[in-house]
Amino acid sequence: MLGHRRAASVGALLAVAACSTPSAMTPTAAPPATPSAAPSTAVVQATAAADPLTGMSLREKVGQLFMPVLYGSRVDTAHQENQARYGVATPAQVIKKYQLGGMILFPGTGNIVDARQLARLTAGLRAASPKTPLLIGVDQENGLVSRLGDVITKLPGAKTIGDTGDPDKARIVARATGEELRALGISLDFAPVADVNVNPRNPVIGPRAYGARPKLVADMVSAAVKGFHQSGIAATAKHFPGHGDTATDSHTALPVIHHTRAQWERLDAPPFRAAIKSGVDAIMSAHIVMPKLDSSGDPATLSRKVLTGLLREELGFKGVIITDALNMDGVRKKYGDGEVAVRAVLAGADILLMPPDFPKAYQAVVDAVESGRISASRLNQSVRRILAMKTKRGLYAKDFFPDPSKAATLVRTPEHAKVARAVTADTG
Repeated sequence: MLGHRRAASVGALLAVAACSTPSAMTPTAAPPATPSAAPSTAVVQATAAADPLTGMSLREKVGQLFMPVLYGSRVDTAHQENQARYGVATPAQVIKKYQLGGMILFPGTGNIVDARQLARLTAGLRAASPKTPLLIGVDQENGLVSRLGDVITKLPGAKTIGDTGDPDKARIVARATGEELRALGISLDFAPVADVNVNPRNPVIGPRAYGARPKLVADMVSAAVKGFHQSGIAATAKHFPGHGDTATDSHTALPVIHHTRAQWERLDAPPFRAAIKSGVDAIMSAHIVMPKLDSSGDPATLSRKVLTGLLREELGFKGVIITDALNMDGVRKKYGDGEVAVRAVLAGADILLMPPDFPKAYQAVVDAVESGRISASRLNQSVRRILAMKTKRGLYAKDFFPDPSKAATLVRTPEHAKVARAVTADTG
């Protein structure tokens, strides 16, 4: 996210094509059927194994698309903001009411106090979603954007790592970060930043990028993705199609970047291509306009040409597309909060991050599916991709996360402090 305001049956999921539908089968012979006979348990289990979406209601599917903020330091403690925003008091009640697919930890919500508290909170959040694992994310880029503050090791940010010229440093730092996030029960980091900071006046990227040279940034991003994966954490490359050449902050306005297609290929595309080649789990969209990529005037987050045409079809990205925070002004200028959510899904987004009016956005997506504006197959594509990511990163395994009572011993470790010193020393 930008700046200072983001069983066996499941294992078969990865083999299921996103757009596939079961073909009709006509048996050559069958025994006489008993009227109104229910399918056998074996048939039901086989069907569920073939398609993990079997048995999911519309609202369960729509819930998978959302990652809002939840308020409070405990899963079972009432907080007035939950009541005001979601109509129920505790994080556990919000998860149950909307059958959420994920949530983002954020400062100012009461989520983050210390390591022991945070690990217990995330364990409680996961327990509140027993059927489908909850994706718990955080913006922990290190450096300028470090949402966990002093809870984890203070590791160098992207610019410091980029200045070493050594991609292996990016891998080592990402692995150390991921190990500490996993110790705290966090499964997704909104990092690495894949923007190439070619504009010195950029008010929102700057040192969050590895540098101003596309090849260097691409090598660093590729290495960082590998480091996160070595720790077991899902990684997110951001902000597509590239937020590096702007002097406007998309939190407060809608930036326009006038790169030609050739310039985009040379300057912006290389880190995202590298991330995709390295198997990055997710790519976050940018609330920016690139008229040469889409002349509609809509931000990339709402652009089918950018998210589906360019990212999916041309670059071949098969993972999860996540929007940048939908509470940012850059995406709210033209449409209402419900319409933004619908248009993001139609554009190709799978996960809708931090909608400012959650009930409105959620109901707008439900209504759009029920009316046919968002097809059932389009919704299923997103849900399958989300469940595939959760499966690939081990979230269905009961022992994926360490014991919460041990979290404090697994963060701010001497080994990770040594990593921080070594990288900093290399930049002199």
